[in-house]
Amino acid sequence: MEIDNDDGVLRLRFDRPDARNALTTETADELADTIEAATADEYDAIVITGEGTAFSAGGDLESLADTPESSQAAYEEVTETFGRVVEAMLECPVPIVAKVNGDAIGAGLSIVALADLAFAADDATFSCAFVRVGLIPDTGGTVMLPHIVGLRAAKRLAFTGEFFDAERAADLELVNEAVPADELDDRVTETVAGLANGPTATIGMMKQAMHENMSRSWDDALDYENLLQAQARTSDAHEEGVAAFLEDRDPDFE
Repeated sequence: MEIDNDDGVLRLRFDRPDARNALTTETADELADTIEAATADEYDAIVITGEGTAFSAGGDLESLADTPESSQAAYEEVTETFGRVVEAMLECPVPIVAKVNGDAIGAGLSIVALADLAFAADDATFSCAFVRVGLIPDTGGTVMLPHIVGLRAAKRLAFTGEFFDAERAADLELVNEAVPADELDDRVTETVAGLANGPTATIGMMKQAMHENMSRSWDDALDYENLLQAQARTSDAHEEGVAAFLEDRDPDFE
């Protein structure tokens, strides 16, 4: 995986184009390690994309051909690799943008679902293809996909493994937009610039509240929201935002 951390943006690129950026356990470890280490003090955004014509074709089937010795060994392997990717992406305080430059299949689709924002080239293809190799969706596929596209649509995508285009992905809200391939870089750059101008730590609290509250009762969710809002109310970002509003200028969030 290629890593570029210039100008306050952490850019991660899957770099196995000959294998359509299929993900090995080593790639999953590196992705999780890098995202776990990212902080809002250091970065304004994280961008994940792929090299060549694919975003990611999912888990590397050659490595999956080596069946673990037991179900416990299989559990430990997936928990410590792709499971870590899920936790890292959901808990990361920095907004994550998926730049879907090409096909997003299996775990590739799951990573798109885990991203906070996603933009796809209009010629990209998607599939929740796990069923085609006798697996259930992993890398958070059974967790995030129903929340994003709805339970019935998620079941159809998972049960059939059907392929669909970027326009349908946008209709399902799996991606925010499908854009012409030659405009994808500009669209993501524009989005990242907007995030960079915002209060990154506050955006991280928004993300934290939304993710934590997906599984809470209404009372607990509202209490947690109030707790985080109290932290936001006493932050430098809020002070600057109010001052900018009163002075009729754009805020300068650092």
